[in-house]
Amino acid sequence: MSVPSSASLRDLYVPPSNAWSFVPPALAPENNSSVNPPIPGPSSTKQWSTRPTPNPLFDLSSSLSGDDSGLDITTLAKELLATALLQYATNAIAQPWEVGKTLLQVQWVPREPEGPLEATEGADDEAELSDSSNENDSYFADPTADRPPKPPRPTEEHGYIIRQSLLEEGTQPEYVIPVGSADGTWGMMKRLAGFRAEGWLALWKGLLTTSVQNALTSVVQPLVYSLLQSIFSPLSPSLSSPFGPTLGTASVLLPVASQVLTGFLLSPLDLIRTRLIVQSSVQRHRTYSGPLDALQQILAQEGGVRGIYLHPHLLVPTLLDCTLRALVPLTLPGLVAANVGLGAHISPETHPVQWNIAELLGGIVGSLVLLPFETVRRRLQVQTRGTARPIKACVEIRPAPYNGMVDAFWHILTEERSDLPLKTHRRRRRRSSTAKGKAKEGAPTLEEVPEESESWLRHSGIGQLYRGLGMRVGASVIVFVLALVGSPDESDGGWAEL
Repeated sequence: MSVPSSASLRDLYVPPSNAWSFVPPALAPENNSSVNPPIPGPSSTKQWSTRPTPNPLFDLSSSLSGDDSGLDITTLAKELLATALLQYATNAIAQPWEVGKTLLQVQWVPREPEGPLEATEGADDEAELSDSSNENDSYFADPTADRPPKPPRPTEEHGYIIRQSLLEEGTQPEYVIPVGSADGTWGMMKRLAGFRAEGWLALWKGLLTTSVQNALTSVVQPLVYSLLQSIFSPLSPSLSSPFGPTLGTASVLLPVASQVLTGFLLSPLDLIRTRLIVQSSVQRHRTYSGPLDALQQILAQEGGVRGIYLHPHLLVPTLLDCTLRALVPLTLPGLVAANVGLGAHISPETHPVQWNIAELLGGIVGSLVLLPFETVRRRLQVQTRGTARPIKACVEIRPAPYNGMVDAFWHILTEERSDLPLKTHRRRRRRSSTAKGKAKEGAPTLEEVPEESESWLRHSGIGQLYRGLGMRVGASVIVFVLALVGSPDESDGGWAEL
Protein backbone atom coordinates (compact mmCIF):
# COMPACT_ATOMS: atom_id res chain seq x y z
CA MET A 1 0.00 0.00 0.00
CA SER A 2 1.50 3.28 -1.09
CA VAL A 3 1.66 6.29 1.28
CA PRO A 4 0.01 9.41 -0.21
CA SER A 5 2.38 12.31 -0.77
CA SER A 6 1.82 15.53 1.26
CA ALA A 7 0.53 18.59 -0.56
CA SER A 8 3.17 21.21 -1.44
CA LEU A 9 2.96 24.64 0.30
CA ARG A 10 4.97 26.44 -2.36
CA ASP A 11 1.89 27.60 -4.23
CA LEU A 12 0.35 29.04 -1.04
CA TYR A 13 3.26 31.39 -0.19
CA VAL A 14 2.57 35.10 -0.65
CA PRO A 15 5.61 37.48 -0.45
CA PRO A 16 5.17 40.36 2.03
CA SER A 17 4.60 43.83 0.66
CA ASN A 18 7.40 46.35 1.20
CA ALA A 19 5.36 49.38 0.17
CA TRP A 20 5.40 52.44 2.41
CA SER A 21 2.05 53.94 3.24
CA PHE A 22 1.47 57.26 4.90
CA VAL A 23 -1.96 57.41 6.49
CA PRO A 24 -3.35 59.92 8.95
CA PRO A 25 -3.89 58.76 12.52
CA ALA A 26 -7.22 57.05 13.00
CA LEU A 27 -9.84 58.99 14.85
CA ALA A 28 -11.16 57.64 18.13
CA PRO A 29 -14.53 55.87 17.95
CA GLU A 30 -17.53 57.96 18.82
CA ASN A 31 -19.21 55.45 21.16
CA ASN A 32 -17.37 53.49 23.78
CA SER A 33 -17.82 49.74 23.40
CA SER A 34 -17.44 47.28 26.18
CA VAL A 35 -15.84 44.83 23.86
CA ASN A 36 -12.09 45.08 23.92
CA PRO A 37 -10.66 45.98 20.53
CA PRO A 38 -8.73 43.19 18.87
CA ILE A 39 -5.00 43.38 19.18
CA PRO A 40 -3.56 43.98 15.73
CA GLY A 41 -1.21 41.34 14.62
CA PRO A 42 2.09 41.92 12.91
CA SER A 43 1.62 43.44 9.52
CA SER A 44 4.09 43.75 6.75
CA THR A 45 2.81 47.21 5.78
CA LYS A 46 4.67 50.01 7.54
CA GLN A 47 2.36 52.87 8.59
CA TRP A 48 3.67 56.28 9.50
CA SER A 49 1.83 59.12 11.12
CA THR A 50 1.70 62.53 9.42
CA ARG A 51 2.54 64.36 12.64
CA PRO A 52 5.94 66.01 12.26
CA THR A 53 8.78 65.34 14.60
CA PRO A 54 9.56 68.06 17.11
CA ASN A 55 12.39 70.47 16.51
CA PRO A 56 15.30 69.75 18.88
CA LEU A 57 16.00 73.50 19.21
CA PHE A 58 14.06 74.70 22.27
CA ASP A 59 11.84 71.58 21.92
CA LEU A 60 9.76 73.31 19.27
CA SER A 61 7.59 71.78 16.57
CA SER A 62 7.55 72.94 12.99
CA SER A 63 3.79 73.49 13.23
CA LEU A 64 2.15 75.95 15.50
CA SER A 65 -0.61 73.57 16.63
CA GLY A 66 0.16 70.14 17.93
CA ASP A 67 -3.36 68.89 17.52
CA ASP A 68 -6.61 69.78 15.80
CA SER A 69 -8.04 71.54 18.82
CA GLY A 70 -6.68 74.98 17.75
CA LEU A 71 -3.65 77.25 18.00
CA ASP A 72 -1.13 76.41 20.67
CA ILE A 73 -0.33 79.74 22.30
CA THR A 74 2.55 78.31 24.33
CA THR A 75 4.32 76.91 21.28
CA LEU A 76 3.76 80.14 19.37
CA ALA A 77 5.22 82.21 22.21
CA LYS A 78 8.24 79.90 22.46
CA GLU A 79 8.91 80.15 18.72
CA LEU A 80 8.64 83.93 18.76
CA LEU A 81 10.94 84.12 21.78
CA ALA A 82 13.49 81.84 20.13
CA THR A 83 13.42 83.90 16.93
CA ALA A 84 13.81 87.16 18.86
CA LEU A 85 16.73 85.80 20.90
CA LEU A 86 18.47 84.53 17.77
CA GLN A 87 18.04 87.88 16.02
CA TYR A 88 19.22 89.77 19.08
CA ALA A 89 22.32 87.56 19.41
CA THR A 90 23.16 88.09 15.73
CA ASN A 91 22.92 91.86 16.13
CA ALA A 92 24.97 91.75 19.33
CA ILE A 93 27.82 90.03 17.47
CA ALA A 94 27.92 92.66 14.72
CA GLN A 95 27.17 95.73 16.86
CA PRO A 96 30.75 96.49 18.08
CA TRP A 97 31.98 96.75 14.49
CA GLU A 98 29.02 98.92 13.58
CA VAL A 99 29.74 101.23 16.53
CA GLY A 100 33.41 101.57 15.58
CA LYS A 101 32.56 102.29 11.95
CA THR A 102 29.92 104.89 12.85
CA LEU A 103 32.28 106.77 15.19
CA LEU A 104 34.96 106.85 12.50
CA GLN A 105 32.49 108.17 9.95
CA VAL A 106 31.28 111.09 12.08
CA GLN A 107 34.71 112.01 13.49
CA TRP A 108 35.99 115.38 12.28
CA VAL A 109 39.75 115.40 11.55
CA PRO A 110 40.91 118.83 10.31
CA ARG A 111 44.16 119.19 8.40
CA GLU A 112 45.63 121.45 11.08
CA PRO A 113 44.40 120.06 14.41
CA GLU A 114 46.84 122.33 16.28
CA GLY A 115 45.33 125.44 14.72
CA PRO A 116 42.38 127.45 16.03
CA LEU A 117 38.96 125.89 15.89
CA GLU A 118 36.52 126.99 13.25
CA ALA A 119 34.24 129.79 14.39
CA THR A 120 31.20 131.52 13.02
CA GLU A 121 31.33 134.45 10.63
CA GLY A 122 30.46 137.05 13.24
CA ALA A 123 33.11 135.74 15.62
CA ASP A 124 35.70 135.92 12.86
CA ASP A 125 34.90 139.58 12.21
CA GLU A 126 35.17 140.37 15.91
CA ALA A 127 38.48 138.54 16.12
CA GLU A 128 39.87 140.51 13.19
CA LEU A 129 38.85 143.81 14.79
CA SER A 130 40.34 142.84 18.12
CA ASP A 131 43.58 141.74 16.49
CA SER A 132 43.94 145.03 14.62
CA SER A 133 43.24 147.06 17.75
CA ASN A 134 45.80 145.09 19.71
CA GLU A 135 48.42 145.67 17.03
CA ASN A 136 47.81 149.43 17.10
CA ASP A 137 47.95 149.53 20.89
CA SER A 138 51.21 147.59 20.97
CA TYR A 139 52.72 149.89 18.32
CA PHE A 140 52.13 153.09 20.34
CA ALA A 141 52.77 151.51 23.76
CA ASP A 142 55.74 152.56 25.90
CA PRO A 143 58.29 149.69 25.97
CA THR A 144 59.62 150.79 29.34
CA ALA A 145 56.24 150.69 31.02
CA ASP A 146 54.98 147.63 32.76
CA ARG A 147 53.09 145.32 30.48
CA PRO A 148 49.41 145.01 31.28
CA PRO A 149 48.19 141.59 32.38
CA LYS A 150 46.94 139.25 29.73
CA PRO A 151 43.19 139.38 29.20
CA PRO A 152 41.32 136.36 30.51
CA ARG A 153 40.52 133.66 28.03
CA PRO A 154 36.89 133.48 26.88
CA THR A 155 34.65 131.04 28.70
CA GLU A 156 31.35 129.36 27.91
CA GLU A 157 28.09 129.76 29.79
CA HIS A 158 29.08 127.16 32.41
CA GLY A 159 32.40 128.85 33.14
CA TYR A 160 34.66 126.47 31.22
CA ILE A 161 37.43 127.91 29.05
CA ILE A 162 36.64 127.73 25.35
CA ARG A 163 38.97 125.44 23.42
CA GLN A 164 41.39 127.06 21.02
CA SER A 165 42.84 123.84 19.54
CA LEU A 166 41.81 120.21 19.23
CA LEU A 167 45.15 119.05 20.66
CA GLU A 168 45.02 121.38 23.66
CA GLU A 169 45.03 118.93 26.55
CA GLY A 170 44.03 121.41 29.25
CA THR A 171 40.70 122.28 27.64
CA GLN A 172 39.84 118.94 26.07
CA PRO A 173 36.52 117.62 27.42
CA GLU A 174 36.72 114.53 29.54
CA TYR A 175 34.16 112.69 27.44
CA VAL A 176 35.84 113.21 24.01
CA ILE A 177 38.23 110.64 22.58
CA PRO A 178 41.41 112.37 21.29
CA VAL A 179 41.09 113.12 17.61
CA GLY A 180 42.95 110.89 15.19
CA SER A 181 43.90 108.27 17.78
CA ALA A 182 42.39 105.35 15.81
CA ASP A 183 43.14 104.40 12.21
CA GLY A 184 40.45 101.79 11.55
CA THR A 185 37.33 100.08 12.83
CA TRP A 186 39.26 97.69 15.05
CA GLY A 187 41.43 100.53 16.32
CA MET A 188 38.37 102.60 17.20
CA MET A 189 36.84 99.61 19.00
CA LYS A 190 39.96 99.20 21.15
CA ARG A 191 40.20 102.95 21.74
CA LEU A 192 36.54 103.14 22.78
CA ALA A 193 36.83 100.15 25.11
CA GLY A 194 39.98 101.52 26.76
CA PHE A 195 38.72 105.09 27.11
CA ARG A 196 37.93 105.93 30.72
CA ALA A 197 34.64 107.68 29.98
CA GLU A 198 33.29 104.87 27.78
CA GLY A 199 34.45 101.30 28.49
CA TRP A 200 33.61 97.92 27.02
CA LEU A 201 29.86 98.33 27.35
CA ALA A 202 30.02 101.29 24.98
CA LEU A 203 30.65 98.83 22.14
CA TRP A 204 26.98 97.85 22.34
CA LYS A 205 25.44 101.31 22.32
CA GLY A 206 22.23 101.38 20.29
CA LEU A 207 21.89 97.58 20.26
CA LEU A 208 18.19 97.56 21.16
CA THR A 209 17.34 100.13 18.50
CA THR A 210 19.36 98.20 15.90
CA SER A 211 17.54 94.95 16.76
CA VAL A 212 14.13 96.58 16.54
CA GLN A 213 15.02 98.24 13.25
CA ASN A 214 16.25 95.00 11.68
CA ALA A 215 13.23 93.06 12.93
CA LEU A 216 10.79 95.61 11.57
CA THR A 217 12.67 95.74 8.27
CA SER A 218 12.34 91.97 7.81
CA VAL A 219 8.59 92.25 8.46
CA VAL A 220 7.69 95.50 6.69
CA GLN A 221 9.70 95.02 3.49
CA PRO A 222 7.87 91.83 2.31
CA LEU A 223 4.53 93.47 3.09
CA VAL A 224 5.43 96.58 1.07
CA TYR A 225 6.69 94.41 -1.79
CA SER A 226 3.48 92.36 -1.83
CA LEU A 227 1.42 95.56 -1.80
CA LEU A 228 3.36 97.05 -4.70
CA GLN A 229 3.13 93.78 -6.60
CA SER A 230 -0.64 93.63 -6.19
CA ILE A 231 -0.96 97.25 -7.37
CA PHE A 232 1.38 97.25 -10.37
CA SER A 233 1.09 93.64 -11.59
CA PRO A 234 -2.23 94.21 -13.42
CA LEU A 235 -0.80 97.33 -15.05
CA SER A 236 2.49 95.78 -16.19
CA PRO A 237 2.85 91.99 -15.94
CA SER A 238 6.59 92.20 -16.67
CA LEU A 239 7.15 93.82 -13.27
CA SER A 240 5.91 90.73 -11.41
CA SER A 241 7.74 88.24 -13.62
CA PRO A 242 11.03 86.85 -12.31
CA PHE A 243 12.86 88.10 -15.40
CA GLY A 244 12.83 91.65 -16.54
CA PRO A 245 12.28 92.85 -20.07
CA THR A 246 15.88 93.86 -20.73
CA LEU A 247 19.29 92.27 -20.42
CA GLY A 248 17.77 89.00 -19.15
CA THR A 249 18.27 90.10 -15.53
CA ALA A 250 15.75 89.94 -12.71
CA SER A 251 13.43 92.91 -12.49
CA VAL A 252 14.72 95.25 -9.81
CA LEU A 253 12.12 98.00 -9.90
CA LEU A 254 9.67 96.62 -7.33
CA PRO A 255 12.31 95.15 -4.97
CA VAL A 256 14.24 98.42 -4.94
CA ALA A 257 11.07 100.46 -4.47
CA SER A 258 9.97 98.26 -1.56
CA GLN A 259 13.33 98.59 0.20
CA VAL A 260 13.43 102.36 -0.34
CA LEU A 261 9.91 102.79 1.09
CA THR A 262 10.81 100.54 4.03
CA GLY A 263 13.97 102.52 4.71
CA PHE A 264 12.03 105.77 4.54
CA LEU A 265 9.35 104.54 6.95
CA LEU A 266 11.97 103.30 9.45
CA SER A 267 14.39 106.23 9.00
CA PRO A 268 13.58 107.69 12.47
CA LEU A 269 14.94 104.50 14.03
CA ASP A 270 18.16 104.88 12.05
CA LEU A 271 18.45 108.51 13.20
CA ILE A 272 17.95 107.49 16.84
CA ARG A 273 20.44 104.65 16.55
CA THR A 274 23.15 106.95 15.16
CA ARG A 275 22.69 109.54 17.89
CA LEU A 276 22.67 106.94 20.66
CA ILE A 277 25.97 105.57 19.35
CA VAL A 278 27.63 108.97 18.99
CA GLN A 279 26.54 110.55 22.27
CA SER A 280 28.76 110.30 25.35
CA SER A 281 28.23 107.53 27.87
CA VAL A 282 28.96 109.84 30.82
CA GLN A 283 25.71 110.29 32.68
CA ARG A 284 25.87 114.08 33.10
CA HIS A 285 26.82 114.63 29.45
CA ARG A 286 24.25 112.31 27.87
CA THR A 287 21.57 113.95 25.75
CA TYR A 288 19.21 110.97 25.52
CA SER A 289 18.54 108.40 28.20
CA GLY A 290 17.20 105.84 25.72
CA PRO A 291 15.42 105.32 22.40
CA LEU A 292 12.02 106.52 23.62
CA ASP A 293 13.51 109.63 25.20
CA ALA A 294 15.44 110.36 21.99
CA LEU A 295 12.28 110.02 19.89
CA GLN A 296 10.35 112.28 22.26
CA GLN A 297 13.01 115.00 22.27
CA ILE A 298 13.50 114.92 18.50
CA LEU A 299 9.77 115.20 17.85
CA ALA A 300 9.41 118.03 20.38
CA GLN A 301 12.47 120.11 19.41
CA GLU A 302 13.24 119.34 15.76
CA GLY A 303 10.01 119.87 13.88
CA GLY A 304 7.83 116.92 14.84
CA VAL A 305 6.94 114.16 12.37
CA ARG A 306 7.43 116.46 9.40
CA GLY A 307 10.93 117.39 10.52
CA ILE A 308 12.02 113.85 11.28
CA TYR A 309 10.88 112.60 7.86
CA LEU A 310 10.91 115.49 5.39
CA HIS A 311 13.80 117.71 6.47
CA PRO A 312 16.13 118.04 3.46
CA HIS A 313 19.18 117.07 5.53
CA LEU A 314 17.44 113.78 6.41
CA LEU A 315 15.15 113.01 3.46
CA VAL A 316 17.64 113.30 0.58
CA PRO A 317 20.43 111.22 2.23
CA THR A 318 17.88 108.59 3.28
CA LEU A 319 16.50 108.15 -0.23
CA LEU A 320 19.95 108.03 -1.84
CA ASP A 321 21.42 105.66 0.75
CA CYS A 322 18.45 103.26 0.68
CA THR A 323 18.33 103.27 -3.13
CA LEU A 324 22.02 102.46 -3.50
CA ARG A 325 21.86 99.90 -0.68
CA ALA A 326 19.04 98.08 -2.49
CA LEU A 327 20.30 98.54 -6.06
CA VAL A 328 23.94 97.52 -5.59
CA PRO A 329 23.48 93.81 -4.62
CA LEU A 330 20.81 93.32 -7.30
CA THR A 331 22.69 94.75 -10.26
CA LEU A 332 26.45 94.78 -9.65
CA PRO A 333 27.10 91.00 -9.53
CA GLY A 334 25.61 90.55 -13.01
CA LEU A 335 27.43 93.58 -14.40
CA VAL A 336 30.74 92.49 -12.89
CA ALA A 337 30.34 88.93 -14.20
CA ALA A 338 29.63 90.20 -17.71
CA ASN A 339 32.63 92.56 -17.75
CA VAL A 340 35.34 90.41 -16.13
CA GLY A 341 34.77 87.31 -18.26
CA LEU A 342 32.80 85.15 -15.81
CA GLY A 343 29.84 84.92 -18.18
CA ALA A 344 26.92 87.11 -19.09
CA HIS A 345 24.20 84.56 -18.27
CA ILE A 346 25.36 82.91 -15.06
CA SER A 347 23.09 82.20 -12.11
CA PRO A 348 23.50 80.70 -8.62
CA GLU A 349 21.89 77.44 -9.78
CA THR A 350 23.93 76.82 -12.93
CA HIS A 351 27.30 78.38 -12.00
CA PRO A 352 27.52 78.67 -8.19
CA VAL A 353 31.29 79.29 -7.96
CA GLN A 354 31.34 81.95 -10.67
CA TRP A 355 28.31 83.61 -9.12
CA ASN A 356 29.98 83.73 -5.69
CA ILE A 357 33.04 85.36 -7.24
CA ALA A 358 30.81 87.89 -8.99
CA GLU A 359 29.04 88.64 -5.70
CA LEU A 360 32.39 89.16 -3.95
CA LEU A 361 33.64 91.58 -6.59
CA GLY A 362 30.26 93.30 -6.74
CA GLY A 363 30.24 93.73 -2.97
CA ILE A 364 33.67 95.39 -3.03
CA VAL A 365 32.69 97.74 -5.85
CA GLY A 366 29.40 98.44 -4.10
CA SER A 367 31.23 99.42 -0.91
CA LEU A 368 33.26 101.95 -2.88
CA VAL A 369 30.03 103.46 -4.21
CA LEU A 370 27.95 103.27 -1.03
CA LEU A 371 30.31 104.33 1.77
CA PRO A 372 30.67 108.06 0.83
CA PHE A 373 26.89 108.54 0.85
CA GLU A 374 26.58 106.61 4.10
CA THR A 375 29.29 108.77 5.71
CA VAL A 376 27.57 112.01 4.70
CA ARG A 377 24.24 110.67 5.94
CA ARG A 378 25.72 109.83 9.36
CA ARG A 379 27.24 113.32 9.71
CA LEU A 380 23.97 115.01 8.84
CA GLN A 381 22.13 112.77 11.31
CA VAL A 382 24.40 113.92 14.14
CA GLN A 383 23.52 117.58 13.51
CA THR A 384 20.62 118.86 15.57
CA ARG A 385 17.97 121.19 14.18
CA GLY A 386 15.36 123.52 15.52
CA THR A 387 15.67 124.36 19.21
CA ALA A 388 17.65 121.24 20.13
CA ARG A 389 21.07 121.71 21.71
CA PRO A 390 24.13 120.11 20.06
CA ILE A 391 24.97 116.56 21.07
CA LYS A 392 27.97 116.04 23.32
CA ALA A 393 29.62 113.34 21.24
CA CYS A 394 32.31 110.95 22.40
CA VAL A 395 34.39 111.87 19.31
CA GLU A 396 35.25 115.20 17.73
CA ILE A 397 32.49 116.46 15.44
CA ARG A 398 32.54 119.56 13.25
CA PRO A 399 31.59 122.64 15.28
CA ALA A 400 29.93 124.33 12.29
CA PRO A 401 26.99 122.46 10.74
CA TYR A 402 26.87 121.30 7.13
CA ASN A 403 24.37 122.86 4.72
CA GLY A 404 23.38 119.69 2.88
CA MET A 405 25.00 116.75 1.13
CA VAL A 406 27.01 118.74 -1.42
CA ASP A 407 28.37 121.05 1.26
CA ALA A 408 29.30 118.05 3.42
CA PHE A 409 31.13 116.37 0.54
CA TRP A 410 33.02 119.57 -0.27
CA HIS A 411 34.14 120.32 3.29
CA ILE A 412 35.19 116.74 3.98
CA LEU A 413 37.38 116.69 0.88
CA THR A 414 38.87 120.16 1.32
CA GLU A 415 39.31 120.70 5.06
CA GLU A 416 40.05 117.25 6.47
CA ARG A 417 42.95 114.80 6.31
CA SER A 418 43.12 111.03 5.90
CA ASP A 419 46.47 109.98 7.41
CA LEU A 420 45.30 108.41 10.65
CA PRO A 421 46.52 108.07 13.33
CA LEU A 422 47.77 111.63 13.56
CA LYS A 423 51.51 112.31 13.99
CA THR A 424 51.70 115.51 15.96
CA HIS A 425 54.64 117.91 15.99
CA ARG A 426 57.19 117.32 18.72
CA ARG A 427 58.89 120.09 20.65
CA ARG A 428 62.04 119.93 22.76
CA ARG A 429 63.92 122.41 24.91
CA ARG A 430 67.54 123.38 24.36
CA ARG A 431 70.01 125.87 25.86
CA SER A 432 71.18 128.72 23.62
CA SER A 433 74.49 130.42 24.45
CA THR A 434 74.51 134.14 23.71
CA ALA A 435 77.29 136.68 23.37
CA LYS A 436 78.65 138.88 26.16
CA GLY A 437 76.56 141.77 27.23
CA LYS A 438 73.29 139.86 26.97
CA ALA A 439 71.03 140.16 29.93
CA LYS A 440 70.20 136.48 30.07
CA GLU A 441 72.50 133.73 29.05
CA GLY A 442 71.48 130.17 28.42
CA ALA A 443 67.76 130.91 28.39
CA PRO A 444 65.69 127.89 27.37
CA THR A 445 64.08 128.12 23.97
CA LEU A 446 61.67 125.90 22.09
CA GLU A 447 62.65 124.12 18.91
CA GLU A 448 59.94 122.63 16.72
CA VAL A 449 60.70 119.38 14.95
CA PRO A 450 58.62 118.89 11.82
CA GLU A 451 56.98 115.63 10.90
CA GLU A 452 59.27 113.03 9.40
CA SER A 453 57.23 112.49 6.25
CA GLU A 454 54.10 113.89 4.68
CA SER A 455 51.74 111.83 2.55
CA TRP A 456 49.21 113.04 0.02
CA LEU A 457 46.56 111.73 2.41
CA ARG A 458 47.41 114.62 4.75
CA HIS A 459 46.13 117.10 2.16
CA SER A 460 43.00 115.20 1.12
CA GLY A 461 39.88 114.06 2.94
CA ILE A 462 39.09 111.25 0.52
CA GLY A 463 39.97 108.68 3.16
CA GLN A 464 37.39 110.15 5.53
CA LEU A 465 34.66 109.13 3.08
CA TYR A 466 35.75 105.48 3.20
CA ARG A 467 35.99 104.78 6.93
CA GLY A 468 34.92 101.17 7.45
CA LEU A 469 35.92 99.99 3.98
CA GLY A 470 38.24 97.31 5.35
CA MET A 471 35.46 95.93 7.52
CA ARG A 472 33.05 95.77 4.58
CA VAL A 473 35.59 94.01 2.38
CA GLY A 474 36.39 91.54 5.18
CA ALA A 475 32.68 90.79 5.62
CA SER A 476 32.33 90.17 1.87
CA VAL A 477 35.28 87.75 1.96
CA ILE A 478 33.75 85.87 4.91
CA VAL A 479 30.42 85.56 3.06
CA PHE A 480 32.30 84.28 -0.01
CA VAL A 481 34.15 81.62 1.98
CA LEU A 482 30.98 80.50 3.76
CA ALA A 483 29.19 80.25 0.42
CA LEU A 484 31.93 77.98 -0.93
CA VAL A 485 32.11 75.60 2.03
CA GLY A 486 28.49 75.73 3.21
CA SER A 487 25.00 75.47 1.84
CA PRO A 488 23.62 78.35 -0.18
CA ASP A 489 20.80 79.02 2.28
CA GLU A 490 23.13 79.42 5.26
CA SER A 491 26.11 81.08 3.64
CA ASP A 492 25.90 84.57 5.09
CA GLY A 493 25.39 83.65 8.73
CA GLY A 494 24.56 87.26 9.54
CA TRP A 495 27.83 88.68 8.19
CA ALA A 496 25.99 90.44 5.38
CA GLU A 497 24.71 92.93 7.97
CA LEU A 498 28.23 94.38 8.18
